[in-house]
Amino acid sequence: MANAEITLSTHNPNVNHVQQLEERVDDLESRNVFQDDVIDQLSVELAAHQQEIADLKHQLQLIANRLKDSGSLSGDAEDVEPPPPHY
Repeated sequence: MANAEITLSTHNPNVNHVQQLEERVDDLESRNVFQDDVIDQLSVELAAHQQEIADLKHQLQLIANRLKDSGSLSGDAEDVEPPPPHY
């Protein structure tokens, strides 16, 4: 009896179609899980990069402020070199 059911199910196009649809749904679910994982990893990396950029901007601002402060203390006239004598 089991052989008869197997042979009937292979000849029935609806059963084959349902099996193909189930395989496609399984594949889509697998892709979805993989993509969710990748998106989570990228989100973590993006947050880390954004924090690093914010830190670097802050450091750059501190350096710019220090340069501005040191320039105003020493005077701009002393920093300018006179042109060489042959000009």
